[in-house]
This record gives sequence, C-alpha cells and structure tokens, in this order.
Amino acid sequence: MSPFEFLQAGCLALFALLLVAAAVQDLRSMRIGNPLPFAAVGLYAVWACAGMIGGRATPMHVGIAVGLALAVFVVGAMGFAAGVVGGGDVKLLGAASLFAGPDLIVDFLLITAIVGGVLGLALLAGAPIGPSALAQGNNVTVRARLRSRLPYGPAIAAGGLWTAAALTMS
Repeated sequence: MSPFEFLQAGCLALFALLLVAAAVQDLRSMRIGNPLPFAAVGLYAVWACAGMIGGRATPMHVGIAVGLALAVFVVGAMGFAAGVVGGGDVKLLGAASLFAGPDLIVDFLLITAIVGGVLGLALLAGAPIGPSALAQGNNVTVRARLRSRLPYGPAIAAGGLWTAAALTMS
C-alpha cells in the first residue's frame, strides 16, 4: 500500500467516524453542528489530493464530484427554504456527496432515501426516534407523529458509510 493509499484509507475512516458522530448528534438534538460537515469537506480535499497524486483519481473526476455535490446541496437548500429538511442535513448530504462522486452518487442517494423511509415508517409506527418523540411518550396519535420532525442524519450516515465501504473495497 502506497503512502497515498494509506492516507486515503485514513480519510475514509475519519469520514466514517464523522458520519456516526453526525447521526448520534442528530438523534440526540435534531441538529448537526457545522464542524462535522465542514470537516468532511476538508477530509474530501485531502482524500482527493492524495488520490490525484497517487494516480487513483483525475482532476476531471474530482471536478465532477464537486459539481454533483454542489447540485445536491442546491436541491437540499431549496428543501431547507421550503422547511422540508434541516440545514445540518443539507450540509452533511452535500459533504457526503463529495465522497460518492459520479460513480456512487446514485447508490448513495438511494440508500439514504431507503433508510430515511424506513426511519419515517418506524416513527409512524411509534418508535421513539429523536428527542421530540421521546418527550411525547407513547400516547401519541398518528397525526401527531406525521407532524413530528424526523432526524435525517442517520439516513445520510448510512448512505455515507456504504459509500466509504465501497470506496475502501475499490
């Protein structure tokens, strides 16, 4: 393993830890602090530079990944403006999209959506997901569950962890 491959593997491991931290933070407080997605963007910069120097990535591939991540961020920002998704979720989704790049973006978004759907169904079924669900207790109507907020950080983390695993195996 070359030093650049080792550096990339370290970046992916740290990225995975950031994703887990974001998921836990979102579950506990319904917030994802700025340092987590910003650190993920910084890790991507190191990962991409190591990949280009080591010959495992091209500037074109990195540029496309940045463009896709910006597109995901813009769509997420429109969702934030509409009150559908939280700002921390949008930033984490954009940061994780960097690592997914053109090769894994569809899989990343699909896994994120599937896990988010499962979390939503679990919330509707009465699972205590997030701090607001825990505060409400067990005697909550389905209508109240539909109006409650869903921490989406764990779904983004699941998609990002799958991406990190896929990049580790490539």
